[in-house]
Amino acid sequence: MDSYSQIVSSVAAELLPKVASVRAGRGSGSAVVFTRDGFLLTNAHVVGSARSGTVAYADGSSGPFTVIGRDPLSDLAVIRSGVPAPEPAELGQADELVVGQLVVAVGNPLGLTGSVTAGVVSGLGRSLPARSGSAVRLIEDVIQTDAALNPGNSGGALADSRARVVGVNTAVAGVGVGLAMPVNATTRAIVAALIRDGRVRRAFLGLVTSPAPLPEALRRRTGQDGALRVVEVIAGSPAGRAGLRAGDLVLSAGRNPVGDAQSLQRLMFADAIGRPLPITVYRNGALVDVIAEPVELSGPEA
Repeated sequence: MDSYSQIVSSVAAELLPKVASVRAGRGSGSAVVFTRDGFLLTNAHVVGSARSGTVAYADGSSGPFTVIGRDPLSDLAVIRSGVPAPEPAELGQADELVVGQLVVAVGNPLGLTGSVTAGVVSGLGRSLPARSGSAVRLIEDVIQTDAALNPGNSGGALADSRARVVGVNTAVAGVGVGLAMPVNATTRAIVAALIRDGRVRRAFLGLVTSPAPLPEALRRRTGQDGALRVVEVIAGSPAGRAGLRAGDLVLSAGRNPVGDAQSLQRLMFADAIGRPLPITVYRNGALVDVIAEPVELSGPEA
C-alpha cells in the first residue's frame, strides 16, 4: 500500500468508530465524540431547534441523545449520548494547518454510514455567514477543502494525517469546495460555554473589519505583520461611542496584538461584557488609544 493510502486508511480506522450518525427531527448528519462521558460535537444546523434525537455508532449501537447547547452564530452544537459512547477523538489545532496539507473527512453522507473522503486544505481564513433570527454574523477562519462532502457530512470530522480533528464539516460551497468550522481556541471557548450554560454569551463591540497588512515602517515599530482595517462602525455601538472610525487600523485590543479576525473575536465573550477594553489603532500616521466598553449581544443582534 502506498504512503498516501496508508495515511488515509489509518485515519479512517481511528475515527470511524468515533464519528456517529445523528438524527434530530427532520434533520440528520454526523457528530464527533470528544469526551469520555459521551459529549459529541456537531453543527447547530444539524440539530436545528430539536431538544433530542437518536445517535448511532459504527459498532451498531444506538440510542437517544440530548441537546446540551447550540450556537447558531458559530454553527456549533454539543449533544450528549444516552448510550455508552466510544473513546473520544483527539481535538487538534486548526491554526497549525497550511494550504496543501492532507485532510480526511469522516461522516455519514446521504445516509451512508461511515464514509471517508480525502483531499487537501484548499484555503484558509475563509468567511461563512451564519444566521440566528435576524442577526447575521460572519464566521471567520473557516477551512476550505476539496475533500468530497455531501449532505449528511455536516457535523462530521475533518482530520489531519495524525487523526486529530481540526475541523467540523459544515457546508458544501460548490463542486470540489467543502467548508469546515476550525477547531481552535475560539471553538474551545464556545464548546466550554455550551457545556456549562447551554448557550454562548457574546460581547458586542460594533465593528465590521477586514484583515490588512501593515506598512513596513509600522511593522518595524510594532513587530506585527497585520492588523484589522475598520470597514464600518455601527452607529450607537460601544466602538462608535469610543471614537473608533472607518479606516482605522486596529493594532491591539485588551493590550493584546490583533493580527486577524480571530484575535478580536476570541475576546468577545462573556468576560468582556461591561468591562473597559483598551484598543490601539493607527490613524492618519499616529497611534491612537481609546477605551470601549462592550455590551452583551442580544435582541436583534443575537
